[in-house]
Amino acid sequence: MQGMKGLKKKRRIQVILVAFIALAGSTALIGYAMRDGINYFRAPSDVVAEPPAERETFRIGGLVEEGTLVRGQGETITFSVTDGGASVQVSYTGVLPDLFGEGQGMIGTGNLVDGVFVAREILARHDETYMPKEVMDALKEQGVYQDPAESGS
Repeated sequence: MQGMKGLKKKRRIQVILVAFIALAGSTALIGYAMRDGINYFRAPSDVVAEPPAERETFRIGGLVEEGTLVRGQGETITFSVTDGGASVQVSYTGVLPDLFGEGQGMIGTGNLVDGVFVAREILARHDETYMPKEVMDALKEQGVYQDPAESGS
């Protein structure tokens, strides 16, 4: 009888140990998988004040600056994004969303290379009243944001 109790206790400790190792392993794998999935949002003023490392993927957002949209060779487009305090040059190769245009809100995901934000993805606001919260907050901080409902459009 004494041998059975010792065996049950040993087995219970083994099960708890295996469960702990599995939990630690899955937590480590989730953390490893998410390290590239988290893209920090930065306003143009933040990017100019503290430029991120070239390897760092981040999101930038603001308004497409009037008069800066240039369609280059092929599908490459360059423009500046501003929050009213600073502007950052953006380069994007691909097809832009239908609602993308000068004076419109946008968010891009990519990297800063030699002072130019090289976007892999561009998102435009989907109607004239919607603007991503991050972009709205950045524009309000610079005193540039105008509520579309108040402007009479």
